[in-house]
Amino acid sequence: MDQLSVILQRFSMNTEVFFTGSLCGVSNFSREPNQGHLHLLRSGELTIIDERGKSELINEPTVLYFPTPHAHRIIGNEENPPELVCANIIYNESTSNPIANALPALMCFKLSHSEKLKQTALCLFEEAFQDQSGRIPMISLLTDMFLIHILRHVLNNNIMQHGLLAGLAHPQLSKVLLAIHEMPEKQWGLDAMAELALMSRSKFADLFKRTVGQSPGDYVIDWRIVIAQGLLQQDKPVALVANAVGYENGSALARVFRKKLGVSPKEWLEKTLGYFP
Repeated sequence: MDQLSVILQRFSMNTEVFFTGSLCGVSNFSREPNQGHLHLLRSGELTIIDERGKSELINEPTVLYFPTPHAHRIIGNEENPPELVCANIIYNESTSNPIANALPALMCFKLSHSEKLKQTALCLFEEAFQDQSGRIPMISLLTDMFLIHILRHVLNNNIMQHGLLAGLAHPQLSKVLLAIHEMPEKQWGLDAMAELALMSRSKFADLFKRTVGQSPGDYVIDWRIVIAQGLLQQDKPVALVANAVGYENGSALARVFRKKLGVSPKEWLEKTLGYFP
């Protein structure tokens, strides 16, 4: 399985289109938990202002992608109103999404810079702005496809220089990351990871930290915690979760949770689900 599919299967990223048409005036978008935003400009002109007050004028077909919760405003040009497709990106887990967290707060792509993005956007615009049978489910499917094309574009063009997606785009590091993602239960020592990358221990450790932003060992622990959090939310027993992510028993998993998160797995789950004794 490829490196992107592994993560997309473990962590859902679903789109929910909530607006298609011409935008007049100002639209405000609030910071919603476990949710990002996707705006596709078909034509017209708009100004987008992020939550820090930074503004940018957009006047050609463009993707505006907020991977993580981020308040922002869109101001449409009254003389040349923007035609938009706007969607929420829903992360069904209450844990963080590793792909979304690996991206900047806002990403802008001109559709003219990517033929695949342009082709999918044209199909999406055709469905969004015409009244055809099956329009709603077709828009949803095309928007989900469009999101994957964005992530492919990021990987294929090495847009991210640091973080998880930079590691996934690297020919040698991606092999290691894919193996960790597929088999979190394996005992991933530095020797095994370096061998998989066909590098010396020191060269691999240095390259991994410079590219991904943390040591290989810390990455393995963090990935295991993310997987464990998802399994705990599925009401899996702590002992079973511990074995699934490479720990001998629930006590070993609890020690890792306390060291990284300051709480036990049970305490984390109660806090996440809103159960307070």
